[in-house]
Amino acid sequence: MSTLPYPVKGLVAATFTPMQEDGSIRPETIPAVVEHLLANGIVGLYVLGSTGEGLSLTQDERCAVAEAFVQASAGRLPVIIQVGNECLTEARHLASHAQEIGADAVSAVSPVYFKPDSAEALVDSMAEIAAGAPDLPFYYYHIPQLTGVEARMVDFLRLGGERIPTLRGIKFTSPDVEDFRATRELAADRFDILWGLDELLIHGLTAGATGAVGSTYNFAAPIYHRVLAAFAAGDLEEARRQQARSQSLVDTFVPYGHRQAQKAILAMVGPDCGPTRLPIRPLPSSQAEALRKDLEAIDFFSWVAPGQAQPVS
Repeated sequence: MSTLPYPVKGLVAATFTPMQEDGSIRPETIPAVVEHLLANGIVGLYVLGSTGEGLSLTQDERCAVAEAFVQASAGRLPVIIQVGNECLTEARHLASHAQEIGADAVSAVSPVYFKPDSAEALVDSMAEIAAGAPDLPFYYYHIPQLTGVEARMVDFLRLGGERIPTLRGIKFTSPDVEDFRATRELAADRFDILWGLDELLIHGLTAGATGAVGSTYNFAAPIYHRVLAAFAAGDLEEARRQQARSQSLVDTFVPYGHRQAQKAILAMVGPDCGPTRLPIRPLPSSQAEALRKDLEAIDFFSWVAPGQAQPVS
């Protein structure tokens, strides 16, 4: 039985996959990751998505990582497993596995080589995957800048609501706020539309988001808790000030490489999840030290010091 709340409210961390220096997975680190996220007020885990390098892992590795997160969470916070794959049959098998191990929901990104050429084809593809976990909520993972799938989510939701019985909503990782707003309006009280761009969280809140999935929540959750708290209190000036810190953080680490830099930052403030796996080149130690100095220059470490912010109740 899924324990995922509806709608999701608060920060869901898109988790990293811990790895050894040789690129093999390191599931034994996952309990420490979960404890770190619980201590930082995270309300859910989004496992094996872009941040978790899911599409770079084998099927067996993905199953092992999914099991480790479910076991480590032990029902204390819900776990969403991203199961997308270039092969829909394999994705469906991963969805079935997620249900078997007690995950709380499944999600899937579109195939990216042979892309669905319409909202109808996308819905048909996601229906095939979701059918592998008939007892779990399903979220489509919309990230067009990586997939190249440009279907409007308002069209996907309209069709998917009829074709996918378990459709719970969408992980919306796109700066198209107008499509988000229209999709959120269509969703009403039936579907949950999760915002997926950390550095633009305030835009998602303004458009109606209550829950958000993001990678920087792994190591900078206090900043975003303050955004949420200020927005809820109607203090838009403070919400914008905190959001500007998020943007400054992203501007600082992106030149070092999006995912490899973020893994390095987590190691500075929490559990070390090791390097990234090729084709994402790991960050050399000299670059990690330069990144640390750049983060110190913007005062990042004081922004995320323990006790800086509590989740919105």
